[in-house]
Amino acid sequence: MGSALENYVNQVRTLSASASYRELADELPESLSLLARNWSILDNVLETLDMQQHTLGVLYVLLAKLHSSSTANPEPVQLIHLMRDFVQRNNTDQLRFAVCAFYETCHLFSDFLVQKGMSVLGIRILSRAIDQIRQMDTQLTPIHADLCLLSLKAKNFSVVIPYLDADITDISTVAAECKTQQQQPNQHTDANNDAKYFLLYYYYGGMIYTALKNYERALYFFEVCITTPAMAMSHIMLEAYKKFLMVSLIVEGKIAFIPKNTQVIGRFMKPMANHYHDLVNVYANSSSEELRIIILKYSEAFTRDNNMGLAKQVATSLYKRNIQRLTKTFLTLSLSDVASRVQLSSAAEAERYILNMIKSGEIYASINQKDGMVLFKDDPEKYNSPDMFLNVQTNISQVLELVKQINKMEEEIILNPLYVKKALGSQDDDLTSQHPKTFSGDPTD
Repeated sequence: MGSALENYVNQVRTLSASASYRELADELPESLSLLARNWSILDNVLETLDMQQHTLGVLYVLLAKLHSSSTANPEPVQLIHLMRDFVQRNNTDQLRFAVCAFYETCHLFSDFLVQKGMSVLGIRILSRAIDQIRQMDTQLTPIHADLCLLSLKAKNFSVVIPYLDADITDISTVAAECKTQQQQPNQHTDANNDAKYFLLYYYYGGMIYTALKNYERALYFFEVCITTPAMAMSHIMLEAYKKFLMVSLIVEGKIAFIPKNTQVIGRFMKPMANHYHDLVNVYANSSSEELRIIILKYSEAFTRDNNMGLAKQVATSLYKRNIQRLTKTFLTLSLSDVASRVQLSSAAEAERYILNMIKSGEIYASINQKDGMVLFKDDPEKYNSPDMFLNVQTNISQVLELVKQINKMEEEIILNPLYVKKALGSQDDDLTSQHPKTFSGDPTD
């Protein structure tokens, strides 16, 4: 081991022994380039450090290994085991002095796994990392986006869903963490990426919910992504907008409501999503055949955007919506008439659609197999069952909890010194504008 690396080990040991974690966290970033240059003997460094006692020192060795992975080409399984051991055995109290470095380590680890086609092996590791570093279950961290990416690549959503289902009330960012620790962001903890990981979380989350056919939740995630205040358009927002339009058609049959203050959508996104707006316009005509033609026309663009599967779901939703319209007009109808009116290819296909819709509760009907007739029925729910009462009670509790959370956040904002200063400044400006004239000397002169 070289003398420079020996100095690194001695520094980590000495400052850790005296519990000078703040000082150690401030000095370790300067050693990152040294560690990366000596990637071939970093395992020797790790043998001299204990993950529990020297968490910060091990973290930067791991970060250096990941930074040099493109040139060093480390053994993937060995690096995965090292990362797993670190998140299981580190000292969380020490780790909080280098939250930004930990975020960067998780980002690089996620990228490494995606490149190696081993995404599924990192899902549990990043789940553990999130649980370890976040301060509450409803806090969003930059690592959430990495977990979503690995889950998408692996097509494994069981671990990530609880994180996506949690309604976010707090956000941990590199800029905020650096301010808390009184640090300046460096080249390895770029605060400019805070917006990127925020947008990616909601973009990937929307894609996951879409894959699970939870379209209402997917629509919400895409909406958050595209309505995030911004001075310029992000490519992430544009891709989310395309999916937002398609999922809107599936959920509502039209473009979902978008707040008027999102100027980025009108100025930048709409002109770059013409194919998707054509799809929306054709969908409004309720003609499945016209929709099929427009999807075929723009199939190359949809495929390029990885939205062809979603376009087919849009076509399916129009068939279902047209069948639902029939329930408002007819009491009985033959399967062949249903197929003709909604432009399906056969009575058998119409039967398959109706049975699936009955099963999912989208319509209430029965099919007489003998004469091929469909009997449309009213909603049988009388809203007087114990289950319905429990459902209403649960919804009321959720609303009350939401109101409580909103009141708490409002109080925090009102008491925030920056808000108070800005509010008082606005009041002073208003008073000045109401009394623009100033006088000197005797006002009677």
